[in-house]
Amino acid sequence: MRHGMRHGGRGFGPGFGRGRGFGGRHDDEGRGRRRRMFDSGELRLVLLRLIADEPRHGYDLIRRIEELTGGAYAPSPGVIYPTLTLLDDMGQIAAADSEGAKKLFAITPEGQAELDANAALIDELLARLAEVGDEQQRTDSASVRRAMGNLRAVLMNRLRDRELDEATLHEIVARIDEAAQKIERL
Repeated sequence: MRHGMRHGGRGFGPGFGRGRGFGGRHDDEGRGRRRRMFDSGELRLVLLRLIADEPRHGYDLIRRIEELTGGAYAPSPGVIYPTLTLLDDMGQIAAADSEGAKKLFAITPEGQAELDANAALIDELLARLAEVGDEQQRTDSASVRRAMGNLRAVLMNRLRDRELDEATLHEIVARIDEAAQKIERL
């Protein structure tokens, strides 16, 4: 643990503090690793669905996805705008009346046909986004963040103590492991 703290690691072990969120996976050792929020073509379908609900511009789409996930995920403009260009090139959306400099997009009949053909998948994608939002709401408690910050501060102060012996270090690790086990059993 000390070694990890000195060499840029967090010292809490693999995956500590990483939310599984949408698409979270675990490798064979139980460590969390993240994958992309959407697989190939899924973002395109989500954007198409959101545009079908009402004409939207890129920034509005980013905000809406962020709302659906409770703030856990907001796609970057570098992902949204090329996807909008692709949908436009495919004839599935078209520029509508603009709000100032922002280009609004509306769904076309070709886009509606694509939505109809993929309705079940799109419903699944939106349900998964809502699930991320629900998980974010359950796990984004201010008091939990405060307690974790308090633990981190106490650990940092204690681990900086040059007189910290191996027995005390092992006792710290044992107490953290014990607390983790107790929380897991709740």
